[in-house]
Amino acid sequence: MPLMIYNSLSNKIEEFIPEDKNNVKMYVCGPTVYSDIHIGNGRPVVFYDMLRNYLEFIGYHVTYASNITDVDDKIINNAIKNNMSESEYAKKYEKLYFEAYEKLGSKKPDLIPHATEYIPDMIEFINELLEKGYAYQKGGNVYFRINKIPDYGCLSNQVSEDLEEGARVDVEAAKENPLDFNLWKDTKVGIKYPSPFGAGRPGWHTECVVMNHRLFGNSIDIHGGGMDLKFPHHENEIAQSEALYHNHLSKYWIHVGRLNKKNEKMSKSLGNTILVKDLTDEEARIMRMLLLFSPYRNIIEYSDELFKQYEKEYQKWQRAIKQANLIIASKNINEDASSDDIEKFISYMNQDLNVQNVMTLLQEILKTINTSIRSNDYVLLAKKTKAFMTILNVFAINLNLPVIDEEVINYYNKWQEARINKDYEVADECRNYLAARSVI
Repeated sequence: MPLMIYNSLSNKIEEFIPEDKNNVKMYVCGPTVYSDIHIGNGRPVVFYDMLRNYLEFIGYHVTYASNITDVDDKIINNAIKNNMSESEYAKKYEKLYFEAYEKLGSKKPDLIPHATEYIPDMIEFINELLEKGYAYQKGGNVYFRINKIPDYGCLSNQVSEDLEEGARVDVEAAKENPLDFNLWKDTKVGIKYPSPFGAGRPGWHTECVVMNHRLFGNSIDIHGGGMDLKFPHHENEIAQSEALYHNHLSKYWIHVGRLNKKNEKMSKSLGNTILVKDLTDEEARIMRMLLLFSPYRNIIEYSDELFKQYEKEYQKWQRAIKQANLIIASKNINEDASSDDIEKFISYMNQDLNVQNVMTLLQEILKTINTSIRSNDYVLLAKKTKAFMTILNVFAINLNLPVIDEEVINYYNKWQEARINKDYEVADECRNYLAARSVI
């Protein structure tokens, strides 16, 4: 079965066929670096990292780009409050962002474009929109005319009247239409860039279109982000791409559901966040597991009870694999992963990343691992353990397993022999050594 995935643009599950059959171009909207990230922000971080891993696992070469918005009103205002330059402030929180990124077990994107590196490109882009009548200037501001795009609202699946009623848009008297959005902002405070429209800075919705085009050309295979970016950010990206490039920017649009706490969206403005930096390393590994094994398009209702469920499962996995690895190493067994399990894994993942079935599969494999230990079926144990760890590696879930070297193997074998011979003093000595090395 080929990879089938839900495309937000068509509102259908479609077969995934990249433009170049062996190479995938993927762009995910990154953070505005003005504060520490919370676990709700972390959900897209871990999901798109896992998606890249899975695409590579099934044979694609993936070029993964995710941007940094390093100029924004929040950055400007916070920098002024902290008596720092905007650049200095943004760099501080970008560093903290990638520390949190790593803590959650994600690899950095291949390409990390910064908005401030593309200001001249954005000015050129905006000029072209003005020349072609898709934009208009009012004072030092430049706005995009959404009524020039016949299918505006195609991503959020709404007509303009519905969007206008439901959207939180800044209604400015200068706008021809309340939904017209800023391409260039006349800024009075903080950093400004010279332009033909006056000193200011680019609008957020323009950044990603320009960076995508410069990095990948006219179109990409996957554009991702959180569900809350669908409108207006992604809708406005599509509008600009249609205006100049006559396409929807990306073939597949993929959106990740938000994370709620007590039935409210986790957000800095509501003050109900759990910061990634406040998690212990083990809590961060468990949090990754929680975020990834929830269906990606669904809202996660986070609670301490939910976290404890995943903590219990994580610790169960850790105990079983520690024991399995010791036995496999002591018996010097090397087997490939059980092909049936890997085929099931791929089949489930190809069904729009059906992680619930993958979780069930992992639980079934773990049950067989424990049975194999009790029955001394070491070949089956090795095959199942390899399959289990292969799947976990795609999800980048780290069980923090100890290194098993020759000394550990010697102590383990000596421990088993002492137990058989009822030499409890030697058995206790060996067991204490293994416990100190965290292998049991």
